[in-house]
Amino acid sequence: MTKSDPRHEQVLEWVERVAMFCTAEYGVPPIAGRVLGWLMICEPAEQSADEIGAAIGASRASLATNMRVLVDGGFVRRRTKPGERTHYFRMVDDAWETVVRRRVTSLTAFRDVAAEGMSLAGADSPRANRLRAAHDVYDWMAKRLSEDRR
Repeated sequence: MTKSDPRHEQVLEWVERVAMFCTAEYGVPPIAGRVLGWLMICEPAEQSADEIGAAIGASRASLATNMRVLVDGGFVRRRTKPGERTHYFRMVDDAWETVVRRRVTSLTAFRDVAAEGMSLAGADSPRANRLRAAHDVYDWMAKRLSEDRR
């Protein structure tokens, strides 16, 4: 996508929406969210840091830090091409599946914390009822997401 493309501004606005979503939902810095958005929609799918920086308006230093976060988090893969020193980045094919798996793990972890609290509060106490409400919601979500992935 080039700046002369008539939809360039719309694409950048969409990339910004992805960035704000990722910042709010996953706690990543806005630049990391912009990189994710860009790598989801750019062509070619594999881009150098310079290409990504030019597209989203990020400095080389900021990109380096945020690319490390994304690579370490399993969202982005880095590679070089034979005979080149430039690193190229692309989305990991199952990045979003990994995000969902982490969410399911988080849901089951809190369900287990709530279950522990229920046993501490006593089976039929009002405290246990409040904890049971949290437990049951997290249990339902974890089971539902696990079923839907099969």
